[in-house]
Amino acid sequence: MAWVPAESSVEELMPRLLPVEPCDLTEGFDPSIPPRTPQEYLRRVQIEAAQCPDVVVAQIDPKKLKRKQSVNVSLSGCQPAPKGYSPTLQWQQQQASQFSTVRQSVNRHRSHWKSQQLDSNVTMPKSEDEEGWKKFCLGERLYSEGAVGPTEHESPGIDYIQIGFPPLLSIVSRMNQGRWLYALLACLEKPLLPEAHSLIRQLARRCSEVRLLVNNKDDERIPALNLLICLVSRYFDQRDLADEPS
Repeated sequence: MAWVPAESSVEELMPRLLPVEPCDLTEGFDPSIPPRTPQEYLRRVQIEAAQCPDVVVAQIDPKKLKRKQSVNVSLSGCQPAPKGYSPTLQWQQQQASQFSTVRQSVNRHRSHWKSQQLDSNVTMPKSEDEEGWKKFCLGERLYSEGAVGPTEHESPGIDYIQIGFPPLLSIVSRMNQGRWLYALLACLEKPLLPEAHSLIRQLARRCSEVRLLVNNKDDERIPALNLLICLVSRYFDQRDLADEPS
């Protein structure tokens, strides 16, 4: 005699998402044979679901939970702007609107630019060539003269002055390369990849840290730092990093 599963009370209360026509599997039903029709396949899914218990209790060893139960994750936002340094809400909204216009222009012309030949004196580095990109973005003079001492997080066993510094945000933020950062953000496509999401948040936090070191609120670096923080927080929806309007 063929086995016919009983409908569970849970299944009876749940709405049917797919209309399954009646399919008689009581005669010669062999679960080891692949289904021959869509109806047979759906009916087999019903049979397998009926065999599953309504409630499952996991068997957990309490001893394993006593070790390393908590993981501390840093979710710190940007450093608050000193008094008088924070831009107004109207300024932030205007910058986000202008940035949106720039991005729309970039998207419209992206395919055109890709099809154009570069000038003979322009050689794009390969994507994995970090040293080449530093020279390309910073220029030969700044690349050779812009050596920065290693930070406390870098290995003391490596002489970065001799082999060159990796393109860390801690280095880039010390250089006047705001136009490059603005352009890269303008070309950043949504939705953001996890790596890009993390990097732009690091950029905003680093800008807020550098801003704390500026003694004069009229310093020309303040608008640039505020702009990058504004774009990350207001345009890319990282609102927890946004400056409080002055």
